[in-house]
Amino acid sequence: MNIHEYQAKELLRRFDVAVPRGAVAFTPEEAASAARKIGGSTWVVKSQIHAGGRGAGRFAGDPDGEGGVRVVKSVDAVRAQAEQMLGKVLVTKQTGEAGREVKRLYVEEGCEIARELYLGMLIDRATSRITLMASTEGGMEIEEVAARTPEKILKVAIDPASGIQPFHARRLAFGLGLTGKQVSAASRFILSAYRAFAELDASVVEINPLVVTRAGDVIALDAKFNFDDNALYRHPDIESLRDETEEDPAEAAAGRHGLNYVKLDGSIGCMVNGAGLAMATMDIIKLYGGEPANFLDVGGGATKERVTAAFRLILDDPKVNGILVNIFGGIMRCDVIAEGVVAAAREIDLTVPLVVRLEGTNVELGKAILRDSGLPILSADHLADAAEKVVKAVKAIKAAQGHVQIQGEH
Repeated sequence: MNIHEYQAKELLRRFDVAVPRGAVAFTPEEAASAARKIGGSTWVVKSQIHAGGRGAGRFAGDPDGEGGVRVVKSVDAVRAQAEQMLGKVLVTKQTGEAGREVKRLYVEEGCEIARELYLGMLIDRATSRITLMASTEGGMEIEEVAARTPEKILKVAIDPASGIQPFHARRLAFGLGLTGKQVSAASRFILSAYRAFAELDASVVEINPLVVTRAGDVIALDAKFNFDDNALYRHPDIESLRDETEEDPAEAAAGRHGLNYVKLDGSIGCMVNGAGLAMATMDIIKLYGGEPANFLDVGGGATKERVTAAFRLILDDPKVNGILVNIFGGIMRCDVIAEGVVAAAREIDLTVPLVVRLEGTNVELGKAILRDSGLPILSADHLADAAEKVVKAVKAIKAAQGHVQIQGEH
């Protein structure tokens, strides 16, 4: 789960991580009011969307205009910039050409920047440890730094038995070329940020840029949090920060039904139980010449209602020209899957080929439910048979569509 910058900074503030003063605004007047409350003579007006590269982005219809992060010198300018940004579509490297509508802004006090650095934390799958990354190349995407100058990325893996220690933080501070009181300020920052990462069950924390001010303070000028979805039940306050308008509607709907769903670009919808089996199913579809339209894991204890919701989710994708249901019934019963498939197919008026492969608990009962449904369901004996059948059926549909189009042109 992702959250907005202003939410990330509020979480960091709870852990005594230094961040500039700021306030969220949903209207131009709220933005002006926030600037007056913050005080000072310089403010930064920031678009709040779940994507990076906002400052270098552009608003749709205004390719030569300013980006989504703007520095202003008066309260009236704050209001004017807010009017220009709210309700507009911001396009960045991460949003693609579709962009994201800016529905809220973050108005923040300006600061005198002496240096821009980078600090990140993530779970390193290779070591199963929280790993801290730092670089002197703040303000740049860390992927670009890794590709061009990997020697400028410092890494420290934290042993879970000991946790982070002051010497870890000092090692990074010295590696960044900090001196004097900057070292102690950076060490406090790093230790507090690590505590936030660990206690909030984050999967990624990124401070880019981490800035050193002319006064020698070390503060988070930007902040990004990603959270482990599987740990959100322990953090209802974090889950309440979810902004579903920033998420793919299909993926948000899947989350409400307890489904693991990721939309892809292919034409064959997949409904599978178990992440490993789902990956294998997508692989074998590609092996037989097809392209999966999604990753969808209904889980090991899905109900009829959840299966129905999964089926509807697949069919809501206009690119889907065929569906492969691949279920190995362990905890999940094949008859429950079959009932959900039949219910959804009848409710939605199924118009694309459906291939079902069932094995495991109550498999014969499940096959009987499908057979007696009266629906045009293709049964498969094994996974390879299922993949071959659904790819063949989808290719036949595409060939027919192409033939009709050619005839229409003539």
